[in-house]
Amino acid sequence: MQTLGFIGMGNMAQALAEGFIKAGAIDKAKVFAFAPNQEKLQKNSTRIGFTPCATLADLAAAADTLVMACKPYQIESVLADLGNKLDGKALISIAAGWDYAKYQQHLKTATRLQFVMPNTPAMVGEGVLLFEETNSLDAGERAEIMQLFAAVGLVQELPSSLMGIGGTVTGCGPAFVDLMIEAYGDAAVKYGMKRADAYRLISQMILGSAKLQLATGEHPGVLKDNVCSPAGTTIRGVTALEENGFRNACIKSVEAIMER
Repeated sequence: MQTLGFIGMGNMAQALAEGFIKAGAIDKAKVFAFAPNQEKLQKNSTRIGFTPCATLADLAAAADTLVMACKPYQIESVLADLGNKLDGKALISIAAGWDYAKYQQHLKTATRLQFVMPNTPAMVGEGVLLFEETNSLDAGERAEIMQLFAAVGLVQELPSSLMGIGGTVTGCGPAFVDLMIEAYGDAAVKYGMKRADAYRLISQMILGSAKLQLATGEHPGVLKDNVCSPAGTTIRGVTALEENGFRNACIKSVEAIMER
């Protein structure tokens, strides 16, 4: 991979481009992007450091590896517009629902493909990047691209059958966690804390708790038990969460997505 081109520059593409460049995983001079809204593209280019392209054709000419980062409903028309300009290139798709099997209905075999499901914390180097096991990249090329994505978070390979649930819990999950931060922030404000202080402390608490679980590999239930002293304050809070269906609500939030 010599150059990287983003087709679309929405929130996820911005998170990746900014994350790659900030981490030093790729030189900003080697990153290109195209989006229909050229004014917005130029603003993001100034902020992030990539080179904006005026057309899809310009992008295809500039980059040997392309990231399909537009809306899923736009992909068929993008593929039609690009045509044989994709021949011999690697295409990394981060569009939800467009896995390897779906692309085979629209792509020529001359294009090498990898489906990846990232999440927005990649912007700060704490993302989750799910690589579909089925792909057509060259082995060395795939290793290089996985290394690029590893610069912005945890890379995990999954079989095609698990990409849906994996993408749901890691891709939608940040919104659920943000909702929890906001809710606990409201509780802290209710008892006198400034909102900015509350968000900062709660976010750090969640970050620390997550890092502790990753570092120790302990079952979350064990870590929870370690905080719950007999007849203590924490077990009272845990009881209140159970009484209000906290864990069931978490499961239901995933079912609402998976069973749509």
